[in-house]
Amino acid sequence: MNWKLAISVSTALLLWACSAQGQSDGESSLSTQAAIPAAPEAGLATDATAKANQAFADRLPLGDQDDFDDAARGFLAAIQDKAILDEAGNTVWSIPQFDFLSANAPDTVNPSLWRQSGLSAQHGLFEVADGIWQVRGYDLSVMSVIEGDTGWIIVDPLTVKETAAAGLKLVNDTLGQRPVTGVIYTHSHADHFGGARGVISEAEIAERGVPVLAPAGFTESAVAENLIAGNLMQRRAVLMFGNTIPRSDIANVGTGLGPGLPQGTTGLVLPTEEVGGWGTRRVIDGVTFEFMDAGGTEAPAEFMFYLPEKRALCTAEVATATFHNVLTPRGAKVRDALKWSRVIDRALADYGKRSDLVFASHHWPTWGEDNVETFLKGQRDIYRYVHDQTLRRANAGATMTEAAESIPEPGFSQTDFATRGYYGTLNHNAKAVYQFYYGWWSGVPADYNALPREETAARYVEAMGGMDAVLSKGVDAFETGDYRWAAELFNQAVFAAPDNQSAKDWLAASYEQLGFQAESGAWRSYYLTAASELRNGVPDAGAPNLGNADFLKAVPTLDLFDALASRYNPQKLAREPFSIVFDFTDTSEVITVEIGTDVVVPRAADTDAAVARLTLSRTDFNSLILREIGVPDLMAAGRLTISGEAAAAGAFLMTLDTPDFWFPVVTP
Repeated sequence: MNWKLAISVSTALLLWACSAQGQSDGESSLSTQAAIPAAPEAGLATDATAKANQAFADRLPLGDQDDFDDAARGFLAAIQDKAILDEAGNTVWSIPQFDFLSANAPDTVNPSLWRQSGLSAQHGLFEVADGIWQVRGYDLSVMSVIEGDTGWIIVDPLTVKETAAAGLKLVNDTLGQRPVTGVIYTHSHADHFGGARGVISEAEIAERGVPVLAPAGFTESAVAENLIAGNLMQRRAVLMFGNTIPRSDIANVGTGLGPGLPQGTTGLVLPTEEVGGWGTRRVIDGVTFEFMDAGGTEAPAEFMFYLPEKRALCTAEVATATFHNVLTPRGAKVRDALKWSRVIDRALADYGKRSDLVFASHHWPTWGEDNVETFLKGQRDIYRYVHDQTLRRANAGATMTEAAESIPEPGFSQTDFATRGYYGTLNHNAKAVYQFYYGWWSGVPADYNALPREETAARYVEAMGGMDAVLSKGVDAFETGDYRWAAELFNQAVFAAPDNQSAKDWLAASYEQLGFQAESGAWRSYYLTAASELRNGVPDAGAPNLGNADFLKAVPTLDLFDALASRYNPQKLAREPFSIVFDFTDTSEVITVEIGTDVVVPRAADTDAAVARLTLSRTDFNSLILREIGVPDLMAAGRLTISGEAAAAGAFLMTLDTPDFWFPVVTP
């Protein structure tokens, strides 16, 4: 039985049982009989939210101009077009979309986040130092450009090829045309490699011997995070980055890490070398780089680098102008906050007094040896603080939530804006530290094998006196400004009765006020996108762009088959287990796939025991799994031959689930 159907059936039976046992008049207490007031109008800050945001402004030195001076320093030119477009003329990035941030902070936005968003939205080409420039404000991330002897060395070519190409054009138009003579990916997140084809092609790399350097483990991590686990991550990223809600002072104001995600084409150009070690030297087009392995901090595969001739330190995404995520809301492997702090401390010790400049893959640089050291100390200390204070409480018996709720802001965060939670937060990073050491479980036995929310919600509503009582209590909490408790109550109501629009409207209103108060751009977008989905339903804004031909062609073949294996549905196997051999003519690779009763096991090997052998190009196989072409069409064109049992290939492909992308997240 389909698992969603099974839950629906069990919930229906539960509701029937509750009704039969607890309602003498035959009416379920989950129905709404009382006159519950309508939820407040969307887009308005309540008095409680306005006061909370004003209190935030009163306790922070938001008028400090140092960050504004640094963010504007070295400005040379900006893209003059209204938008960056794709080949079909669709808007990939609207240039003026964040212009509204030039006004004063409204009641609907946390004033600290408003400040950070305005800084991040400053866009153009900026001179960072002699021979170093940055393209900022046209993507979530920053593209750095280093002058080599003969061309440009590109560091982190943004998320999509369209923004990367536009950024490189701005560089060439302003500074003079030069070829790309090196590419560096600082880590394995798509916003730092996905736009590579906008600055260089595989053909150019091969013809001119252009080095493409990435940290050790880059390819494995990029594939795992963006393909194997990509569907759920990207669905949650929709909420985290707020791409389906407008850019405005009542909706998306930026992510805290950067302006936002562009809507273009993400690809993958594989590195020519993966670099490990600490202080590992490479010379690219006459420029010396010293690489520092930082894997297992902000990303599984990551490095920083130092430019000795320029006394410049690049901290990638290990140290930026925000407290980052130890566990990102979109989902990823939990990160090691202690290692994160240690890596920054080692960089401080080895390079702090040798650096006149520190720049990163997000935000703006910091200049001056003393300022560089201050910046690195703050970044080191915030990860150390959340680690140590969580462990201190956990070892004294605190649960994950108890630890997170009891850790106060450190004193240095009151004046060091780069350590504030514009992206990550102290609360959920403390929970991530707890998870890193102890897993998701609180230690309370009732939590270990708890019932799913779809079952417990109806029982909680029943125990609290029925739907009317829950909604009434939620309204009371909302009206007193207790939005976290209101959200918890309304969430139970929504999961108990998913069709109750009044419950969804009130939950949306609660999420909206929590979003309006959030200092984290990620939290704000998650809350406000959730509110939009509750009010308007789950959108259908097109499929995610990572599982496309541009991305797949760079994925190593065995990794691609591992991704396919993660889609295997054993219940769809309508025959005895068997093996198939895939012989790829263009890559000279042979993959044997064993299809068993429970698992699919791909292996880079040949076998005589296969029931069928498929001979085709890897390119055509990519098109086949993307459903751009079918087996009969490939065979008719002479691009696919099958020896042995022809039906075996179809039997294998039919066992692979293709998950929906726009599934519910904030409702059952």
